[in-house]
Amino acid sequence: QVQLVESGGGSVQSGGSLRLSCAASGYTYSSYSMGWFRQAPGKEREGVAVIDSDGNTIYTDSVKGRFTISQDNAKNTLYLQMNSLKPEDTAMYYCASEAKQRTLLGFVWRGVYFGYWGRGTQVTVSS
Repeated sequence: QVQLVESGGGSVQSGGSLRLSCAASGYTYSSYSMGWFRQAPGKEREGVAVIDSDGNTIYTDSVKGRFTISQDNAKNTLYLQMNSLKPEDTAMYYCASEAKQRTLLGFVWRGVYFGYWGRGTQVTVSS
């Protein structure tokens, strides 16, 4: 089975940095697009960044220039480097994998169907 496990969340002051990691298992990681999403209480789920199998990346406007998505295929690990954090970045952050088949928790962003999700890691940014 596909499993995604996030880590690296925590509390940081405005302007600080965090690096999130997502360990993947159960599938051929390098063959699929991967993404980071976030959701704050009372708000809709928001796509943050996507990286495809060729290393191409897409970011939502609010994080451009501050966040960087990357992956280490040899380690089956996805990363999100977050710099210059703002209180508005406070949310539960989830990593997700593209799915070729429909799943119960499917979500489309930037034309990619993400069907596998981790349980999330909390990021809290204080002012």
